[in-house]
Amino acid sequence: MIRKIVIAIVYITTVGMYAQDGTVSPYSFFGIGDLKNESTVENQMMGGIGVYADSIHINLKNPAAYGKLGLEVMDREGLVTYTVGVSNKQYTLKSFTEEQQSSITNVDYLALGFSVGNGLGMGFGIMPYSSVGYNLVEERTNASGSDLVNVYNGEGGLTRAFYSIGYEVVKDLSIGATVNFNFGTLDSERLQQVEDIQFGTFDRRSSRINGFDFNYALNYTPIIKGRQRLHSSIRVNTQGNLVSKNDRQIGSFSVANGGTIEEVEVNLAAQNLSNTELKIPTTTTIGLGYGEDYKWFVGAEYSFQEMSSFENSFLGADSIAYEDASSFALGAFITPDHNSFSSYLKRITYRAGLRLDKTGMLVNDVDINNFGITFGLGLPLGRSFSNLNLGFEIGKRGTTRANLIEESYFKFNVGLSLNDRWFQKRKIN
Repeated sequence: MIRKIVIAIVYITTVGMYAQDGTVSPYSFFGIGDLKNESTVENQMMGGIGVYADSIHINLKNPAAYGKLGLEVMDREGLVTYTVGVSNKQYTLKSFTEEQQSSITNVDYLALGFSVGNGLGMGFGIMPYSSVGYNLVEERTNASGSDLVNVYNGEGGLTRAFYSIGYEVVKDLSIGATVNFNFGTLDSERLQQVEDIQFGTFDRRSSRINGFDFNYALNYTPIIKGRQRLHSSIRVNTQGNLVSKNDRQIGSFSVANGGTIEEVEVNLAAQNLSNTELKIPTTTTIGLGYGEDYKWFVGAEYSFQEMSSFENSFLGADSIAYEDASSFALGAFITPDHNSFSSYLKRITYRAGLRLDKTGMLVNDVDINNFGITFGLGLPLGRSFSNLNLGFEIGKRGTTRANLIEESYFKFNVGLSLNDRWFQKRKIN
């Protein structure tokens, strides 16, 4: 048992350290980058909702769901679930005058969950929290009538390591908590050059960020009729208090060959910017659903966040403002007959959903919203409780108004959910 846990910890840590997550979204220029969907493929394909929980899948959004792991499976005690997800996202970036295409492949999450018995479950893992990856060009005319070009580059992001615990207090009532440690580096650079001038200027900034936040959850899932069950949850992701250690260099470079001419380290301490705080506002989520165990489910969630209080004093941009954010998601699944021996197709789980996100970003006085349609399949592996999950998402974020970028995307997800015992009791004859 101990050996398996140690191997899992080493494996998760190693993959988390060397697997690079990324984005090519121009909207990763703002805030702490492009925030990731913190859920497994199974949940993502139902619009990203986290209200639904079962006994054989890890629910990364809802720590109270860990109390359900192993329920009605392998006598509830000793079940261990490994899950990993990978995605490929195809982007079409369109402005008012041109269009470009790009793609990125990421490791989305890696986690382990296990049932201790008596309604107690726990888990841990690692996933990307945000990603930065942009290359933007701004061309305009300065006050003297000369052409001026600004080039903005950014890379990096934050990674999240987490530990969760869930407990079924009484039948159908579960509570849970997750502690998240977020860490990473955000790098940005602005290059500026003016027509007919042989030297350009640069402004490079780097923030090394770390800090904690917590996610608390309460699930109530009573039987209403027969095997039909009401699913309800409330989750509160507390304010993230992140500390940022900052560096900044300014200088000049040769336009002809790109070589640095002069570089100066900015004294940020004199500006009270060498160490700053980033406070990610609290998010509250309410979920409600209804379904028949192992047969079908339909549910919805609403989240809200006071993003209007967010500020990044070191990496802030003049064109951005923040307002309160919200999200609405709808999701469903159906499994025709999970016990069928004659038809594999009847044992497949079919999932679908949609989501509408008001991101809270106001760029050039225009709201940046996201809309996505999701669908996918859960494919059983043999006669075990393990499964391969395939997911698809089609969506759009942003607009071409006010000189902005409209971001259309197609996302393909692959997730594995593997179940086994982590220990077996010895039998004595």
